[in-house]
Amino acid sequence: MVTAPHRTTARADGCIDIHAHFSPPSTKDERTRAWQAMLGRGIYFPEPYEWSLERTLAYMDSSGTAMQLLSNVPSTVAAVRASNDHGAKLVADHPSRFGLLAGLPTDDPSAALQEARRAHKHLDADGFAVTADYNGVHLGDDSLAPLWAQLDDWGAVVFVHPDARRPPVLDHPAPLYEVAFETARTVFDMLFRKTFTRYPNITFVIAHCGGAFPALTGRLRLLGGEAWVPQGMTANEIDEQVSKLYVDTAATAAVQSLLPAVATVGADHIVYGSDWGAPCTTEASADANLRGLAECGALSVEEAEGVRRRAADLFPDAAKRLTRAV
Repeated sequence: MVTAPHRTTARADGCIDIHAHFSPPSTKDERTRAWQAMLGRGIYFPEPYEWSLERTLAYMDSSGTAMQLLSNVPSTVAAVRASNDHGAKLVADHPSRFGLLAGLPTDDPSAALQEARRAHKHLDADGFAVTADYNGVHLGDDSLAPLWAQLDDWGAVVFVHPDARRPPVLDHPAPLYEVAFETARTVFDMLFRKTFTRYPNITFVIAHCGGAFPALTGRLRLLGGEAWVPQGMTANEIDEQVSKLYVDTAATAAVQSLLPAVATVGADHIVYGSDWGAPCTTEASADANLRGLAECGALSVEEAEGVRRRAADLFPDAAKRLTRAV
């Protein structure tokens, strides 16, 4: 049995991390197969990856992270359900350290809606996690309307993350930059399909400072209303939808990423994310990213502090668990 570090309570002034991954227990053979699959997609990790509760809590303590909102979206319905069950157990065992963003299998709208209702009713999920392109189905797909309607009725928080398992277009690992373009592609499709307008009560949080979408929003504002653009939108219509979105800082707490995000969604719509628990994230890179939030110059001291704690406003139930603990 894994034992947790000596300190199991959160710091009152600690970060609340919306972008943290976890994995259910797995066998050595399962981890080896997953590692070999990543090698085949040009992601050259030196060894199979195993998520560790002990290592996660130790990093949270050393980095001053009060709470992580955990997410994991495997590639099958059965795996999603099992993962959500394990995530709910982690939260039950450590309610002041973790929250759950329940994964949803959005290639199957009926299964996704069923899992959302199960996670909401039986797992006490704090929010939901979806993949920008899940087995070939983008989030703007019309078939997902019943799911969005249910989440809108709940006023849910939905965390949008790209699929790093997809093969790269060029000979570079997908987590390096392909994920940023997949994110932008999905966000822009949702913009043109008016997803954010039709479901105004959903709070969408886009991973990695929104990927490439903030930097490309100016292009959309300029050209999105041209006669040759189907379902065209004016710059004001684009601004109205984009202003509803939040982005996180996972692997992007640098001036080159934060300034476009500030210009597009505003500093008050940026939340802290570490990308902890992803095989491509090391303690060193997570620490450097956290330092960058305050040191890169894109945010004022007050704005950076707001980013560190803003998730408390998005997840009031998780914030209450944290407050009770400290």
